[in-house]
Amino acid sequence: MENKAKTRQQFANEYGVSVKTLSRWIKRRNLCIENGLLTPATQNVLYDSLGLPFFANKTA
Repeated sequence: MENKAKTRQQFANEYGVSVKTLSRWIKRRNLCIENGLLTPATQNVLYDSLGLPFFANKTA
């Protein structure tokens, strides 16, 4: 995964879902995610909780 901050829209696009769905997933897992851009550290927390997006699971 990239080592840059991402918007919630960019992150949701990786999973093929809307920002609203991503927010629901975060809420259901009781994750405390700050507002604003998702830092690489926050992204790692989300990847650990949600699993990697489908495209990242494919082997090249």
